[in-house]
Amino acid sequence: MGKTLRVEYSVAADAAALAARAADHFVEQAERAVASRGRARIAISGGSTPKATFALLADPARPWRARMPWDRIELFWVDERCVPPEDAESNYRMTREALLEHVPLDPRQIHRMEGELEPEVAAARYESELRNSFRLEGAETPRFDLIALGMGPDGHTASLFPYTEAIHEMGRLVTANHVPQKDTWRITLTWPVINQASSVFFLIGGADKAQVLKEVLTGPRDPERLPSQLIRPASGILMMILDRTAAALLPDTDGEGRGFLEREG
Repeated sequence: MGKTLRVEYSVAADAAALAARAADHFVEQAERAVASRGRARIAISGGSTPKATFALLADPARPWRARMPWDRIELFWVDERCVPPEDAESNYRMTREALLEHVPLDPRQIHRMEGELEPEVAAARYESELRNSFRLEGAETPRFDLIALGMGPDGHTASLFPYTEAIHEMGRLVTANHVPQKDTWRITLTWPVINQASSVFFLIGGADKAQVLKEVLTGPRDPERLPSQLIRPASGILMMILDRTAAALLPDTDGEGRGFLEREG
């Protein structure tokens, strides 16, 4: 059994407040990493919730764009669908349209997963990209400054879906994962890599996530069924930024919308 995990959650009133709180978190963590290490290596996820956050970060009329240390950021992806970068399903395309086309990031700072390649080839190439970017040797694992995750109504996170092979992958940094439920292939960081990050947070909105979120955080340990339970950062702290409907079944928050719980083992 492992050490106790402290889950800290911040609850926003609605989707707009959720995106703003996530934008705050991105900027604060990037500033902290740059102050201590001179750069911020960030891995992001796809989906409609982060899309709204990316739009805020890119908006010159909002405060976050000016605060973000763009010249010191290295941007990576947590996972990708096995589609070309122009495909409507591509996580990269969503990020490019919402964020990359509007901010001063040099192409050399952007490390996308090549979803157009054969899945195993794409996974191997991204693992090489990580090894080169982080200058890893031997069995070293990259340590991201920040990893942003989502969670599906089925309890998946990244592209770690229930009852799929990637749940058991502990030796690689990146793996190809066949997802029978969706009859598709995905590329994903493995959960040991995610857990080594300095800071990991989930960004979750929607009433359809409330029950599964409660099970992930307070129910019996069953990562085969609920892969999000595999996310236990080495720091001992997991952050969650939630909207009110997603957090509806969690313990009450304080007056500022903040709460915490502890999970053993």
